[in-house]
Amino acid sequence: MRLHHGTNIPRDWHYLCAVGRERQFRKNEALILDVEDIAFGGKGIARITTDKGPFVVFIQNAFPGQKVEARVVKCKSRHAECRLEEVIERASSEVDHGYQEIPGAPYAQVPLEIQHETKEKTALDLYERIGGIQDVRAVYNGFIASPKNWHYRNKMEYSFSAIVHNPENGEKEDGFGFGFKKRGTWWAVENLNGDSGLFDAQAENFMPALRRWFENTNLPAWHPPKREGFFRFLVARRSEANEGLLFNLVTSSDGLESFDRSAFVTLLKSEFGDRLQGVIHTVNDDKSDRVEARSGDSELIYGQAHITETLHGLDFDIEMSSFFQTNPASAERLYAEVIAAVSVGSDDTNASMSYSTNEYILDLFCGTGTIGQMLARHTGKPIIGVDIVEQAIADARRSAKNNGTQNIEFHAADVGKFLLEFPEYKGRIESIVLDPPRAGISPKSLRKVIRLGAPRIVYVSCNPATQARDIITLREYGYELKQLKLVDQFPHTAHVEAIAVFEKNLKASNLDA
Repeated sequence: MRLHHGTNIPRDWHYLCAVGRERQFRKNEALILDVEDIAFGGKGIARITTDKGPFVVFIQNAFPGQKVEARVVKCKSRHAECRLEEVIERASSEVDHGYQEIPGAPYAQVPLEIQHETKEKTALDLYERIGGIQDVRAVYNGFIASPKNWHYRNKMEYSFSAIVHNPENGEKEDGFGFGFKKRGTWWAVENLNGDSGLFDAQAENFMPALRRWFENTNLPAWHPPKREGFFRFLVARRSEANEGLLFNLVTSSDGLESFDRSAFVTLLKSEFGDRLQGVIHTVNDDKSDRVEARSGDSELIYGQAHITETLHGLDFDIEMSSFFQTNPASAERLYAEVIAAVSVGSDDTNASMSYSTNEYILDLFCGTGTIGQMLARHTGKPIIGVDIVEQAIADARRSAKNNGTQNIEFHAADVGKFLLEFPEYKGRIESIVLDPPRAGISPKSLRKVIRLGAPRIVYVSCNPATQARDIITLREYGYELKQLKLVDQFPHTAHVEAIAVFEKNLKASNLDA
């Protein structure tokens, strides 16, 4: 059964979705829909008229003006969630970009100015709807575009599969696939036949030749449903500073004795020359579909295990597993905004009255310590970085030593527990920088942060939805949103980063978090 937006619902609609108490649906039912609008996070919106009233369908990664085929994932009484299968007709605003279309850039054909407008509108709507900000534009300070809109990524993961999706006929065939997972699947790969426009042009234009080399080894690509095969993933990192490349080839151990690793290194050296910084081989026998091996190990088989990135004059050694901003050029702009927000005093006398006596700046969820080191250099204040990932903290300490940064220390600890162990910081913190993962900071940890009583909190978020949620708690304990900016870290996707500056209102009731 296929449905089209605006048509009457057929009698067997209940097979798809019972409008009523049971709320049943037929999983993977295909719908043909006209996308009318879009919500935050790239959820295209289609509307269907039913006998029970309007029915809304959300389609991830769809864009207004498109006609799409989608499959039902979840269905309730008044709306359904769908995954995008295929764009049947493009929106009139879309243009050809000349690169190979890939699932990771669903909006690559949408002009950048429209992408920016869409991200801005849908994000600001969140702050009003979820955060309860009556007039968010009164504190909104603008949208910061990425300096690079193409070839901006510094890391890319490519998958192998024995099941190949042919985009020309929509069929899945047995073969040797090397590229990106077909949208909505974990088992099928679409071959990368050239530059996607997101990572590195030379590297991706080399992928077809590399695929033929892998296939000529007579070792099989991983078969996800059967959980067997040899080649699993190829992960690549690139330095924006010096164009260096680092590769991690992930295989199983089944057939390892037949694989010529030295020949693989020679092939990469012949193509990339001095650009090739290092090659890692990871043996991963986990049945789960992930790069990181829980059973197996990684071995450096050529060069060095890191690349070096430079931001605001500071060097950072980035290993393959280290967290680092995916778009370094845009990250520089983001960090400049954070530095400015931390360095500039408040216009509010009550909020700034303790700035002169406070000593510390806390960088929470600090990762590899990029923000903290920049703050140390620009403010001269003692900086304390905290993150639960030990490898990230090790990287942070090493880069701080290499950069000669003296006024900073790092701790590998849970943010909430760390704050409890060091109550002496209360009343001595000038600013707190928060940069939590996409899931946001837990309510419990947020209250512990609030308990420190810092005059200013600079909250960096890769998910405005969770940040908007946390505004309610911050406001409850006397923190007012003074400034909000959006940063386009991920062109051609629905993602956007936000920087929110909060200041403690000392006139407000002093509630105990």
